[in-house]
Amino acid sequence: MRKKLVVKVLSGAADPERTAQAFTVAATALAAGVEVSLWLTSDASDFALPGRAEKFELPHAAPLHDLLGALIAGGSVTLCTQCAERRGITHDQIIPGIVIKGAASFVEEIMEDGVQALVY
Repeated sequence: MRKKLVVKVLSGAADPERTAQAFTVAATALAAGVEVSLWLTSDASDFALPGRAEKFELPHAAPLHDLLGALIAGGSVTLCTQCAERRGITHDQIIPGIVIKGAASFVEEIMEDGVQALVY
């Protein structure tokens, strides 16, 4: 049976431990051979913009920009449509490899067989 993990991240720089945990779990699953989809929503939407993940710091945590890069390269990373619109973020501003999709796409993805969804 296929294994897929969908991680929805709502937290951002104001909640660094929760944010780092979400990215770490997603990247660890990817390294273990699990298909991974990371959704950037709410405060985590900022990480879709170039340079934002590089500014994130948390002692004893892997660099967020490295984790995000691995997830873009080996999994999928999606920015929430409504979250992007509320922040004035457009397709041409985000990191290449990240796509913008809405709630219907999220629901469709998490309802597939063999999918585990986590929300941070």
